[in-house]
Amino acid sequence: MAHILIVDDHPLVRAGFAQLIGDTPDLKVCGEAADMATALKLVELITPDLAIIDLSLSGGSGLDLIQHINTKNSNILMLVASMHEESLYAERVLAAGARGYINKQEAPEKIIQAIRQVLNGKVYLSEHMTERILNNMVKGSDDKRDIDALSNRELQVFEMIGQGVAPGKIAEQLNLSVKTIETYQAHIKKKLGLSSTHKLTHRAIRWILEQGQQ
Repeated sequence: MAHILIVDDHPLVRAGFAQLIGDTPDLKVCGEAADMATALKLVELITPDLAIIDLSLSGGSGLDLIQHINTKNSNILMLVASMHEESLYAERVLAAGARGYINKQEAPEKIIQAIRQVLNGKVYLSEHMTERILNNMVKGSDDKRDIDALSNRELQVFEMIGQGVAPGKIAEQLNLSVKTIETYQAHIKKKLGLSSTHKLTHRAIRWILEQGQQ
C-alpha cells in the first residue's frame, strides 16, 4: 500500500483528496499539512511514498517545498495538484524535483491515474503539455547531439534519472556504489553543460518525454 502525504492550505481540498485516496484500496493517506513547515516535519517523521503538493502554501511556495524535500530525501515522489496554469509551471515543478503536474479541476479518475503513474516511476503531465514539451525538443536540435556524447553507461544512468529513479536505487539496480553513480552524474552534467543536479533531472525527464517513454 502506498502512503500519501497531502499538502494544501485549503481544508476542503485536503478533505476531498483524503476521501478520494481513502476510497482507493491500495492507497492510504498518512498525513496532511497546510503549510511548508508542517509538511517538512511530516516528511521527516512519516517518509511518505508520495506527496501531493499545491503551489500556493502558507509559509512558502510549493516550488520551495519540492526543492527542500528533493534535497532531504530524493526517494520521496512528488505530484503537484494546483489551480495554476500548467503551461506556466509544469516544467518548473519538474525542474524542482516533482514528477508530475495535474490541475485540481480534473476528474477524480484522472487524479488517481496521475498518482499511480508517478508511483510507478513515470512522469505525469496533460497530453497538451507533453505535446508542447515534445515540440520544444524537436526544435532543439542541439539536444540530440549532446546526448550522443554520453557513454553507454552514462546514457543508462541518464535514462534512469529521467524515469525518476533515485541515485541509491540506480546504484542498487546497476550493482554500483552511490559514489560511482554520483561520478557518472558529474560527467553527464559536464558533457551536457548543466550546472546543477536539478537541471540534470529536468533535462533527463524532457529526454524521456521525447523518447515517448512517459
